Amino acid sequence: MSLSRRHAVTATAGLLAAAKSLSGAGVHAQGSTTPEVRKAIFGFIALTDAAPLIIAKEKGFFTKHGMPDVEVNRQASWGATRDNLVLGGGRGGIDGAHLLTPMAYLIHMGRVTQNSQPVPMAILARLNTNGQAISVAEKHKPLGARLDASPLRRVVNSESKFAMTFRGGTHDLWIRYWLAAGGIDPERDVSTIVVPPPQMVANMRVGTMDAFCVGDPWNAQLINQRLGYSALITGELWHNHPEKCLGMRGEFVQQNPRAAEALTAAVIEAARWCDIPANKQEMCEILARRAWFNVPVTDIIGRMRGEVDYGDGRTVTNPDITMKFWRDHASYPFRSHDLWFLTENQRWGILPENLETAPLIAQVNREDIWRAAAARAGVTNAETPSGTSRGRETFFDGKVFDPENPAAYLASLSIKKLSAA
Repeated sequence: MSLSRRHAVTATAGLLAAAKSLSGAGVHAQGSTTPEVRKAIFGFIALTDAAPLIIAKEKGFFTKHGMPDVEVNRQASWGATRDNLVLGGGRGGIDGAHLLTPMAYLIHMGRVTQNSQPVPMAILARLNTNGQAISVAEKHKPLGARLDASPLRRVVNSESKFAMTFRGGTHDLWIRYWLAAGGIDPERDVSTIVVPPPQMVANMRVGTMDAFCVGDPWNAQLINQRLGYSALITGELWHNHPEKCLGMRGEFVQQNPRAAEALTAAVIEAARWCDIPANKQEMCEILARRAWFNVPVTDIIGRMRGEVDYGDGRTVTNPDITMKFWRDHASYPFRSHDLWFLTENQRWGILPENLETAPLIAQVNREDIWRAAAARAGVTNAETPSGTSRGRETFFDGKVFDPENPAAYLASLSIKKLSAA
């Protein structure tokens, strides 16, 4: 049996198991709302979009919803996060995580796990929209690359290093989109490499990289250390784009549906708290602590307030294009957004072009749990989206993604790498 065929068989078996394990709330749907367990173990990466998870712990929202023993543990990289999710909380790993949204699907399908073994996953909420940046080395500042990456074409080659945090993850997709829109093929014209978020600035300092895409505080820290500038913040690339998610092992959700709902309610309350302007200073002081990020508050607070210093003479104050945790339905896991992530992974050959996306999204995306959790957290109907799609999305270069016709979106992109495997 060929490798691709064997992978397809393994993945299919895993998806069938996932469909069973992630279907509905099961026998626990009736009766008590008391969580089945008091504890869950989450992982986080030192990025500001982990704030709802950290604040839910620090401000007692997990305890409020009957989960007083929740742990939120730092992870060294997204690869370590994946490995600990595969292990699971009962075997020394984690039950859930602050997670790059596409990772939930890649783990679920066994695309990034050892021996291609699928590990059923569930997306319970989005943790944020906007809030990432693409930063460029100081040596390239005179070229003036901003939203338009094309000025870099004069100096880059196949050895030029453009860093992101996980193959197929959000940062990978943002930097690829930006490069391709500027006529730079990320597969042929440059080298894309994986670097954990906390190591981005250190790698730029030693001169080994040309640019990187990551969340904060690392872009602001790069500028504060005069090592580079932000060409753009990703809210300019795609306004109100989805980013991280609250991902959990499907097994935990299936066995503990009331606990999954309680955990999601706590994170929803934390997201609302994080988006209150009066709470920004306290939030950033919490995140900056040694237990969490161990960075100066000044590396966090500006962009959390919507104040962006690009490091090239440009400054802007616009909270609408910077990180959101609750505003404009930032917490809701729109299925149309999951479809875009899958489509972009098809674009770059990470997922096969003929992938059946609808049943996959139905297995992983648990917007039903989000809605039950939102009601539990006291969210009004006015704050809850009426449907599971946000509709057509327009990008900075004029490209349009219509979730009703993703094939047309793919066809409109001149730079891509498709795969049938």
